[in-house]
Amino acid sequence: MEIKVTKIDPGKMKQKPEDESKLGFGKIFTDHFFIVEYETKTGWYNASIEPFRPLSLDPASMCLHYGQEIFEGMKAYKGKDGAIYLFRPEENIKRMNRSAERLCMPHIDADLFMEGLKKLVLLEKDWIPHDTGTSLYIRPAMIATEAALGVHASARYLFFIIVGPVGAYYPEGFGPTKIYVSEKYVRAARGGVGDCKAAGNYAASLYASQEALEMGYTQVLWLDAQERKYVEEVGTSNIFFVVGDDLITPPLSGSILPGIMRDSVIRMARSWGINVREERLSIDELLKLNDEGILTEIFASGTAAIVSPVGQIYYQGKEHIIGTGDTGSLTEKLYNEILQIQYGEKEDPFGWRIKIFG
Repeated sequence: MEIKVTKIDPGKMKQKPEDESKLGFGKIFTDHFFIVEYETKTGWYNASIEPFRPLSLDPASMCLHYGQEIFEGMKAYKGKDGAIYLFRPEENIKRMNRSAERLCMPHIDADLFMEGLKKLVLLEKDWIPHDTGTSLYIRPAMIATEAALGVHASARYLFFIIVGPVGAYYPEGFGPTKIYVSEKYVRAARGGVGDCKAAGNYAASLYASQEALEMGYTQVLWLDAQERKYVEEVGTSNIFFVVGDDLITPPLSGSILPGIMRDSVIRMARSWGINVREERLSIDELLKLNDEGILTEIFASGTAAIVSPVGQIYYQGKEHIIGTGDTGSLTEKLYNEILQIQYGEKEDPFGWRIKIFG
């Protein structure tokens, strides 16, 4: 399918940020976006890159009433030599189509997705920041747009990609974060859509996340929905524990998002000879291991932050310092190794990096 490109009038272009240390995350968007429409009888059509604009939706659009909304999170990186790289974009495309299938939405053609993504990033390449730790965040999304009430799968959809320059996801940067264990609320249950990147999962997490923020904690650590005892994931990330010489992460049980960075961490750690175990750990077991000094590091993994060290956990009215409370050696090594691959500064033995310019 041909992608029509309409460039913005030069006089209407936005001013690009001058101070990359103040980018923040998810507040700035570029001059263009990619969009394509879908109808059941027609399939995907009208693929275009256009000047960034508000979407026009009928008030009866089904995404507003029944939650058929999915998205992904990706990044483009500018190397010191000016080259532009993507990190495992094909895995994000596969995961988005798995989410689409679960929510009765159409698959987006992988070639169209990749072509639109590359063209948009290259058109907006001057927006990609240069400093280490900064990048161009990429947000693909799909919404149901059929104007109808009554619970059924929509017959019409919009798929679009917006991009914008970002800095660190957490205010702490790469410093240790504090996380809050929610005992009252759950993120997702097995058999639901917890393993999809569906908008509703994040809406369900907001109340507990707000409580955590008000208490001074960065994120919520979710427990399983059935027994409220097994650790599952953090609000925006998967979770890892360094226990003795092993690296442990909860298994993909159907209520946990299969993170691209989670898979990257597992594969990299195993390539270093580390024994990675995917197994359930209860919060009580975890804190006992911490008290005994066997648990030495906790970190979260995700596209936004790569890996983020956890220095403290709050559970049942008590704060627990993890290890020394500082960033652990394995956490720091994983962060640096993945970051250098993403920016083209190190050999990529896994074939994760895709060079699209330079």
